[in-house]
Amino acid sequence: MERRGSCNWLTPLNKLGEPPSEFVACVDETVPSLPTIIENLARAQRELLRAADAVPAGQWKTRPAEGRWSAGELIGHLSATERAILSRADKLLQKPPKSLPFFKRFHVPMMIVEARVIRRKSPIQPDAQMVRDKEEMLAELRGVRERTLAFIEETRGRDLSKYSMPHPFLGTLNAYEWLQFIASHEIRHMKQMREIVGNLPKTVTSLQK
Repeated sequence: MERRGSCNWLTPLNKLGEPPSEFVACVDETVPSLPTIIENLARAQRELLRAADAVPAGQWKTRPAEGRWSAGELIGHLSATERAILSRADKLLQKPPKSLPFFKRFHVPMMIVEARVIRRKSPIQPDAQMVRDKEEMLAELRGVRERTLAFIEETRGRDLSKYSMPHPFLGTLNAYEWLQFIASHEIRHMKQMREIVGNLPKTVTSLQK
């Protein structure tokens, strides 16, 4: 694994052992190796699908509360986000890499993404009208992941650390970090899926289990 630079704590910890009150900018985060990223992608989707299995098909489009996403909207968001990242990365790699200034290498660590400690409005909002049946949407999610893995295989001979794109909240990430972001983002929403399951109205079937 590769290590980069140093960490810069933008704000102090509230108390020892508690999460920071705001984001932490970091360039000392360990960048996972490609095999580790692939393993993280597999683990994240496996855990997400396990959480999604607990949502009854009849409640797939049900929002657990006003202003909250349904399970279908959440999966639609994940598919759209991963698809958008792949499209941007593919276009990025068609051009020569650009040198990144040192100050732009600071970014929020991926552990903040996974923790769901800090809530931010996603730039890719779900469209309730695009929510379809549960199995169809899960199959689409798996299909997008297959394209991500194909992208990784097609670019194995290239150094993706030289290619960077900005994230609206995290800062600038190189292509390897974007691939890891897909996994971390999925872990974040796996936790949200579990919250959805816990807050859905209990059906007669679930009460009999």
